[in-house]
Amino acid sequence: MTQPLPDTRPFAAFEWKLALRYLRARRKEGFISVISLFSFLGIMLGVATLIVVMSIFNGFHNELLSRVLGFSGHASIYKPDLTPIEDFVVVRDNIVALPFVKSVVPLVEGQVMVSSIKTASGALIRGISEDDIAHLASINNDKLSTALGQVGVLDAVPSWKGFDKSEGIAIGQRMAWKHQVGLGGTITLIAPNGPETVIGSTPRIRDYTVVAIFNMGMSDYDEGVAYLPLNEAQDFFSTDAGVTGIEINVDRPDNIAAMVGDLAKAAGPGLMVQTWRDRNQAFFTALTVERNMLFMVLTMIILVAALNIISGLIMLVKDKGRDIAILRTMGATAGAIQRIFFITGAAIGVIGTLAGVVLGMVISYYAEPIRRGFQWISGVDPFNPELYYLSRLPSEIDVNQTFWIVLMSIGLSFLATLYPSWKAARLDPVEALRYE
Repeated sequence: MTQPLPDTRPFAAFEWKLALRYLRARRKEGFISVISLFSFLGIMLGVATLIVVMSIFNGFHNELLSRVLGFSGHASIYKPDLTPIEDFVVVRDNIVALPFVKSVVPLVEGQVMVSSIKTASGALIRGISEDDIAHLASINNDKLSTALGQVGVLDAVPSWKGFDKSEGIAIGQRMAWKHQVGLGGTITLIAPNGPETVIGSTPRIRDYTVVAIFNMGMSDYDEGVAYLPLNEAQDFFSTDAGVTGIEINVDRPDNIAAMVGDLAKAAGPGLMVQTWRDRNQAFFTALTVERNMLFMVLTMIILVAALNIISGLIMLVKDKGRDIAILRTMGATAGAIQRIFFITGAAIGVIGTLAGVVLGMVISYYAEPIRRGFQWISGVDPFNPELYYLSRLPSEIDVNQTFWIVLMSIGLSFLATLYPSWKAARLDPVEALRYE
C-alpha cells in the first residue's frame, strides 16, 4: 500500500506548525523570545496610540465644529460697513425660500463690558428673538436653567417662553460663576457708543436681570457670550428697527461653498455672505495639520517595532541554521523555508496589531471616564476647561481610519519579515552542517 504524498503546497500545514513552534522559544532561545515580546508590545502600543490619538482628534474636530456651527450658524449675511440691515424681514423671507436653507436667524451683535459687584469683563452680546433662541441646540440642553415668568423661581422644565418681554439677559454658566450671580441676580452692561450729548458720545449703561443660565460646553462661549431679547438689543445698541447680521443654517454645511452664490443672490445687492469656513479656516486647518503630523510621528513607533522583528528573526535564523539545513536535506524547498520564517514574523505583527486595535478602541471609548479617573487619582485636571475650548475630552472612532492604521501596521510587519526569511532560504545546508 503506497503512503500518501506529503502536502508540499505553499503555506502547507507543516510550514505553519514549524513557524508557530519557533514563536515558543525554549530556554536557550530566551533572548530571542524577549525580542519577539518587545516587538509584539511595540506594535500593539503603536497601533493603540495611533487609534487613540486619531479618535481624540476626530472628537475634537467634530465637537468643535458642531459647537462653533451651533453658536454662529453656517453662513452670515451683513453689510460691508457693518451698519444695520433695515429691511432684514425681506432678506430673511428671500433666503428662507431657498430649498437648502433650514433656518434664518436675524440678530444684533455688539461688544460690551459686563460689570457686577465682584468683577468686570468683556463680553459679546447677541440680540435674538424668543422663537430663535429656543431652537439653538448649543444652549438648549440638560444644563439650561431659566427663571422666566417668575424671576428668581427655577422652572421645573426650562423654557424660553416670555423671553421677548422679560427685559432680562441669558448668560453662560462660567460668566455667572465669574460674576457670582444666579437666576434673578443683576449685572450691568456698558457699551462705549451711547447717546450723543453736547460733550460728545457717552457710554450707555443699563442693568439687566439674569433670567437664564446656559452651558454650551465651550469655556470661551460660556464665559464671554450673553443673549438679550432682539428688541432690547436693538434699543441698547441703537440699531432702530434693523439688525447687524443674519445667520443661516443649511442642510449640508460641508457643501456651503457651493451655496454662496444662491445666498448672495437671495440677499440682494449691498450685502456680503461669510461662511463658517471663512470664519474658522485658520483654526481648522491648523487642527488638520497637527493631526497629520502626529500621525506621522506616532507611526515611527510601529516602524521601530517592525525593526525589532527584523533583528529577532535574523537571530532566530542564525540559531536555527542546523534545523534549516536538515529540512533542506529532507526535501524542503527554499520557498518553504522562506515562508516558515515569514509566518513567524508576520504572526507577531498581526497578533500585535489586533491586540492594539482592541486596546485602542477600549481606551478611545472610555476616554472621558479615564480622564476623570486620572484626575481623581492625581488631583490634577489634565483637561482644564480654562485652557481648552471644551469642558470634556471628546473621542470618536473612525472605522475607515482604523482600517488604514491596521493595514499600514500589518504591511510594515510583512515587509520586516522579507529580508530575514530571504536570508534563511539562501542558507547553504553544507555550510550549516560543517561544524555540527
